[in-house]
Amino acid sequence: MSDRRAARPLVSITPADAGQRISLRRRLPTGEYSDVVGVLESWSGRLLRVRRRHGEVVEVPEDIVVAAKVVPPAPPPRRPRT
Repeated sequence: MSDRRAARPLVSITPADAGQRISLRRRLPTGEYSDVVGVLESWSGRLLRVRRRHGEVVEVPEDIVVAAKVVPPAPPPRRPRT
């Protein structure tokens, strides 16, 4: 008999992480999962606002977040090839 334990996703961010770059996984109504990476603009009430790298703001209800963490800043853009 093996003792296999499933890893449990962890939400390790708080409203105090506003301004930090985060990665979060949310559960969609279809049962699928979707990731959002960007800067946590705000977390007020039960709604997280995350600004993605191209400026789009995604609003994520707190109750559908299954995992989240602070991640390092995005790498600088690559130089175009000549």
